Amino acid sequence: MIYKQANQKLEKVLENIEKVIIGKRDIAELSIVALLSGGHVLLEDVPGVGKTIMVRALAKSIGASFKRIQFTPDLLPSDVTGVSIFNPKEQAFIFRPGPIMGHIILADEINRTSPKTQSALLEAMEEASVTIDGVTRGLEKPFFVMATQNPIEYEGTYPLPEAQLDRFQLKMKMGYPSAAEEIEVLQRAQYMAPLEELESVITLDELKALQAEARTVIVDDTIRGYIVELANRTRSHLSVYLGVSPRGSIALMKAAQAYALVQGRDYVLPDDVQYLAPYVFSHRLILKPEASYDGFDAEMIIHDIVAKTHVPVKRALT
Repeated sequence: MIYKQANQKLEKVLENIEKVIIGKRDIAELSIVALLSGGHVLLEDVPGVGKTIMVRALAKSIGASFKRIQFTPDLLPSDVTGVSIFNPKEQAFIFRPGPIMGHIILADEINRTSPKTQSALLEAMEEASVTIDGVTRGLEKPFFVMATQNPIEYEGTYPLPEAQLDRFQLKMKMGYPSAAEEIEVLQRAQYMAPLEELESVITLDELKALQAEARTVIVDDTIRGYIVELANRTRSHLSVYLGVSPRGSIALMKAAQAYALVQGRDYVLPDDVQYLAPYVFSHRLILKPEASYDGFDAEMIIHDIVAKTHVPVKRALT
């Protein structure tokens, strides 16, 4: 019963987001999956398809604080984490928190800033804390980063290093809306501002409870074995130079638990793993040059591995 109640609460959040974002339920659902499992999302797409609105709608739906960081070439690490400023009146340094100190963080065009500034996010995304002037400060919970990058413009950009990519639990694309969906977007934009009218449908305490419930979703030994088998096949695939690490396997398991909760179940199915594997694994692969020359990409290889890997079936009762 508790998982059905969780499903009902999460359905309210999804419906709330759909008041603003039309036709992207799968992206909203995956964003909630990452939020529930303590992960982060890398959203790669062209400008103007609703990436910023998506994350703002999510923040409003759960009553969370929202911070936006516009990454530029001249952005410094202290611009992200915060800085200590000397107060002559008190003869002491006072810490001024940066925009990373929030619940829902939009890291906009993350690949436009230098690797040094990108690395300022590493500790925050992995440890939910930042260290400034030798002092470690914990971040508010929940803490969720959605980073965006433009796949078209490469001039003046810095490709994300593997260590940074590995911190993102999911990587996905929104894509353009259909003609009918875009017409509806125009109609809503003409007469109203849906985002401004959006209100929270669950509280932060309820969200924290849902995050705790996600960790209790049952993962059978056969499912864990299935996840490890998929990861191992990425490491031995002929087109792959570097496969998925154990961190990636953990990310897939946690995502599958959260996805099952979103569906109202207290157990993970192989179907959950198959659906989520491309989103969790593809950005963690480094392909051999010849694979790219032959027209393959990481997502195609993950789909191929999933299709060729034996799916665990229900165990016989003993």
